[in-house]
Amino acid sequence: MLPLAEHPILLELIAKGKLIPFVGAGLSRPLGLPDFSTLIDIIAKELDYDPEVFRLNGTPQQLAEYYVAIKGSIGPLRSEMDRKFNPSDNKILASRAHKALVKMKLPLLYTTNYDRIIERAYKLNDTRYHSIASIDDMVAAPADDTTHIVKFHGTFSNDSSLVLTESSYFDRLEFEAALDIKLRADMLGKVLLFVGYSLNDLNIRYMMYKLFKLREAVKRDGKRMPSAYLVTFGSGEIQKTLLARWDVNIIELDPINKQKSTDEFLESLIA
Repeated sequence: MLPLAEHPILLELIAKGKLIPFVGAGLSRPLGLPDFSTLIDIIAKELDYDPEVFRLNGTPQQLAEYYVAIKGSIGPLRSEMDRKFNPSDNKILASRAHKALVKMKLPLLYTTNYDRIIERAYKLNDTRYHSIASIDDMVAAPADDTTHIVKFHGTFSNDSSLVLTESSYFDRLEFEAALDIKLRADMLGKVLLFVGYSLNDLNIRYMMYKLFKLREAVKRDGKRMPSAYLVTFGSGEIQKTLLARWDVNIIELDPINKQKSTDEFLESLIA
């Protein structure tokens, strides 16, 4: 579970508004959401391909790019994804992890999830929030204690914001878009907490590397501040060593009962 030495540090960071959760798809998967391979199967069927054959022809991002090339837009695929990534209110209300996020009373969190499950969790728990997926959303953001939820890979409500195809991922990896600039500003003097991601997620690893490079000169009590914490379920010595080079601290949870240990971890961060 959470190393005893790390827990008070995380609680202190939350109390000072210096911890920014970065939420991935893994947090919502227990609600019955499809994984990315299911999405590729949907694309294959819409393009009259055998799914197993289709998957052999490229990465998921390349196959999504091909879909757009053939169909002319991401719209039809987005509509199907929006329908499938739409659990009931009761399921969201029963999610301990999402309720814990709301109860942390965070000023800011980031997510690469396209769906509105986090936003719905805030609404269902009568807590104010403001979604940010574009410059217009930034301008309209209230300056009160409303939680700002930054949709780093876009949202189903705005097709042009979605980071789904290979080209859109390449654009994001340049780290120069409006949301990237916002992230660079938001994380100065703060620490990110990645939850719901795989250790093998290349996009997240690249982001952690870029953030580390940006933070190299920042000191804390004579030491470099951590760039981030990463919640995982068994990283092994190799990954711990590699991520430590980027000042990413590993938080090991129970690999046998991932959902329960994630719920308990997030609940332990409620003040």
